[in-house]
Amino acid sequence: MEQSPTLHSSELVRGLQERAARALPAEHVKDSDGWTLRHAPGCSWWIGTALPHGATGPDDLLRRVAEAEQFYAAHGATARFQLTPGASPAALDPLLARRGYRRSGPISLQVAGIAATPVAAQLTDHPTRGWFDTWSAARGHDDSAAEWDLLGRVDLPSAYVCLHEGSDVVAVGRAVADTGWAGVFGMATLPRARGRGAARTVLATLANWAGAHGADRLYLQVERDNVAAMRLYQRAGFSELCEYHYRTAD
Repeated sequence: MEQSPTLHSSELVRGLQERAARALPAEHVKDSDGWTLRHAPGCSWWIGTALPHGATGPDDLLRRVAEAEQFYAAHGATARFQLTPGASPAALDPLLARRGYRRSGPISLQVAGIAATPVAAQLTDHPTRGWFDTWSAARGHDDSAAEWDLLGRVDLPSAYVCLHEGSDVVAVGRAVADTGWAGVFGMATLPRARGRGAARTVLATLANWAGAHGADRLYLQVERDNVAAMRLYQRAGFSELCEYHYRTAD
């Protein structure tokens, strides 16, 4: 993969976060005057966060927050907001802090260009049982019907990569192509296979697939305190576009 030029554009940031939401489709989604409210029972919590994108006047902000809180309350869920510079109203973060919302993160939104690399890993357009079991085991999660259902809701071109060690799948990842970009998700390696280039092979396989499916750039999201992952992506040519964080209601 090639180093991508730094692109600091609010439209780009917002567009990538909205692509990620399409690649991680929640079960319940509501458009609230441009804010996307998402609820994904049984899935990882960040899939069910609100995306408060677009300009909102200070006199209207509290009403918008109250509407989002009502949406989550109606689903018996905790209200959470994903706050991204350039996409979310600047006044929203301090407003949520005053309302007692806890902050978590930061998360790094990263981008890279694509260069073809010879690799050898199994690739399919749907999740296999081996892919899903390795992904779940590497994260320390049990099999989840809700997560299977989420993957089934993705209606964009997708790739699922499995790297084998003998007959065992030891590393996985997936990508979703969307209007010139491909998002990288589900990167996971079993502990016994770490430190030997498995993740690099999976990532390069996804990049090759993305280039063949009309994408010339990659994006991904990674926790900034995940040192090993940050190092992997830096070596693969990714650069940070911005940081973002979450606010969760008590």
